[in-house]
Amino acid sequence: MTDLAALDVIILDYDAGNLRSVVRAVERVGARPEVASVGAALDEADAVILPGVGAAADTMRNLRERGLVEPIREYIAADRPFLGVCMGLQALMTASDEGGDHPCLDVLPGRVVRLPGSQHDGQHDSRKVPHMGWNRVWPRRASALFDGIPDGAYFYFVHSYYCDLSEADDVLAVTEYGVELTAVVQRSNLAATQFHPEKSGAYGLRIYRNFLAGLGSAAA
Repeated sequence: MTDLAALDVIILDYDAGNLRSVVRAVERVGARPEVASVGAALDEADAVILPGVGAAADTMRNLRERGLVEPIREYIAADRPFLGVCMGLQALMTASDEGGDHPCLDVLPGRVVRLPGSQHDGQHDSRKVPHMGWNRVWPRRASALFDGIPDGAYFYFVHSYYCDLSEADDVLAVTEYGVELTAVVQRSNLAATQFHPEKSGAYGLRIYRNFLAGLGSAAA
């Protein structure tokens, strides 16, 4: 069994609004995370978590200003354990439509696009944008990330945009909000969630525990 307290877990600080809640959640599952805002902190990391709320343009600007863009890309390219949360997922895409056309980290091919709904198309629609609340999440395949979590478990979402991935194999789990949306991606040691595990109760904490216990590995 992995000793979570012995892991060098880095949570990246680039002024993301949910940083502290992610830190507390990771501490609750038994790890001792370090908050860091410099690329050198990734060199010896056992696992890296990229939190995030807000817009793609602000996220990418903050990552660039801290010199984190290339270290993140290189870390992921080396197939080392990485978890993105909410904007931390969307930042991994090729580009985002939020507020224009903004290039992102281009780790996962595809675009971040606007949710369909009442504020988007101007027509009557029961779906409200932003999407805020609890939604059921359905894994498409087996993964250690969902160990101990039943199919259809509820997780907490807050977002107006979602990831339209070019490669279906990158999608680990989906949710439904008028259309089927990507809820979780996983590619080898890279995983990311559109929902906020730190706001999702026991199952959300289980996501963090599973990621760290298996070092994010699809084969763990």
